[in-house]
Amino acid sequence: MASTAEIPLVGGAFDGETVTVELDPNGRPPLTHHHLGAAGLANAEIYELESAEGEPTWRYCWRGPAT
Repeated sequence: MASTAEIPLVGGAFDGETVTVELDPNGRPPLTHHHLGAAGLANAEIYELESAEGEPTWRYCWRGPAT
């Protein structure tokens, strides 16, 4: 079973929420997260992984809409 992590979203429409992501074999989360909107991928918000001081170690920062 793969390891997972809870990573907070910072900025954008989903600021303050967290997502559960699967970690790769080196213990790292995916570099981006596409948070789907009501219309699916057409309304997705793109978040990019950044390292953070303290706990949690990572955060996803908003970069803009997918469209």
